[in-house]
Amino acid sequence: MHRLGGAGLKKQAATWRRPSKRRVRAIRDRLREMYGRPRNQPHGDPVEELVRTVLSQNTNDRNRDVAYARLRERFPSWEAVRDAPAGDVIEAIRPGGLAQRKGPRIQQILGRIGDPIDLDWLAQAPREDAISYLTALPGVGRKTAACVQIFSFGLPEIPVDTHVYRVGGRLGLFPPKASLERAHDEMLAITDPADAYELHMNLIRHGREVCRPAPRCEQCQLRRMCPWYKARRTRDGR
Repeated sequence: MHRLGGAGLKKQAATWRRPSKRRVRAIRDRLREMYGRPRNQPHGDPVEELVRTVLSQNTNDRNRDVAYARLRERFPSWEAVRDAPAGDVIEAIRPGGLAQRKGPRIQQILGRIGDPIDLDWLAQAPREDAISYLTALPGVGRKTAACVQIFSFGLPEIPVDTHVYRVGGRLGLFPPKASLERAHDEMLAITDPADAYELHMNLIRHGREVCRPAPRCEQCQLRRMCPWYKARRTRDGR
């Protein structure tokens, strides 16, 4: 068992302090040594990113990509997706899983955007306005909004997915059991804008390969700077 007990979490929450940017840079550098320095190549299509992110929910990248490709092959435009019978959209994206939920949601989002279906204006909008607009769309949360901003336009955001939340929480980058909203805010506060994409991608990779739900701590080059690892060793008397 690798979880800390309730008392341990309460103690961590009571003693948590926002880490310095110097500490975050040290984590960035160690991750860079492990995984390299990924470079962002924004594709400039926010509607595509919005739809792809909805399709990515509760599935893997391969299934998401198959579902997205089928959707674009079936319909000539986003307006055609919006106006199609719901069953046709559901059938097109079925390989992505949860099609009965995702299909209507995508159509609702496209309908809310209006005519023309275009979100290019987000690139020049004040950040708070852009995030507020996106999160007001049906079923769009902070992670999805952040994905649109960083992957479409290269704007500094750190989408907090399952991996970022797990690894960031263990490293003490935000308080134990923080809400996703709080986790997003803390990650933005402590991360240099130029490092946002790199840190996001490398935290995800670390969460997939090492800092898994059952973590491989003995393989982890971050363990000496990990409060969660230190607390577990103390608890286990190591």
